[in-house]
Amino acid sequence: MTVNWFTNYEKGVMTGPTEDSQVDFCVPKIRDLFGFIRRKGGLNMEITRRDFLKISGAATAGLMLGSVFDLVPIKAYAVKNPPLWIDEVPSICPYCGCGCGILVGRNAGGSITYVQGDPDNPVNQGSLCSKGQGSGEMNHIEGYVRPTGIPYLDKYGVPYKAADSERVITPLKRSPGDTNWTVIDWNTALNEIAGLIQTTRALPPAQGGIDADGKCTNIAVLGTAKATNEECYILTKLMRSLGIVYFEHCARL
Repeated sequence: MTVNWFTNYEKGVMTGPTEDSQVDFCVPKIRDLFGFIRRKGGLNMEITRRDFLKISGAATAGLMLGSVFDLVPIKAYAVKNPPLWIDEVPSICPYCGCGCGILVGRNAGGSITYVQGDPDNPVNQGSLCSKGQGSGEMNHIEGYVRPTGIPYLDKYGVPYKAADSERVITPLKRSPGDTNWTVIDWNTALNEIAGLIQTTRALPPAQGGIDADGKCTNIAVLGTAKATNEECYILTKLMRSLGIVYFEHCARL
């Protein structure tokens, strides 16, 4: 059986239902693969890294474009259950530092129901990795039930997470000695941060204030992958102008 299968594929004979376009591409690739194996001395050959890449590429093409994967049920489900949204907003993927453009759709209840690559964005031109494609679940997870013991209320009992995911939806503050967060608004958060920067920079150098070299070593900054290259550049210039030298980024390897 193994010999017949090997010989049939080497000759370009396909078995099973396939479309003509798949056969035209797949059969030559598989035939080339087994011809290569025969030239190398059979299945017990010693291969180089370059040979391994050739074999892997041909095998992958044969699997993906042959009759192994049947996408008809998946397509039928997608047609029967289309995503629903009332508006669509361009945004930036929240993951790595590439800053890919995405289109975000939401339903009448305000939940994100659809995320796709933005074809007009010059960074990714509509393409997205698997993490970017699943970023809609950061806002809404269908059927989500929060596990027991997972905190979601601040010290006063105010919820700070979405009801249908673990996404934090508001700025939070935790004062020294507190064991829980306190919900605050954005104006309060920005004003307090600005005030703390000003107070820290005014301290004596021995306490972390501005030293003789213009450095402030008592403040650290963490960047975000949601920012574009231009926004990261502006943030860096601002932090350097304040004398801050401890600068890190969540997407750095």
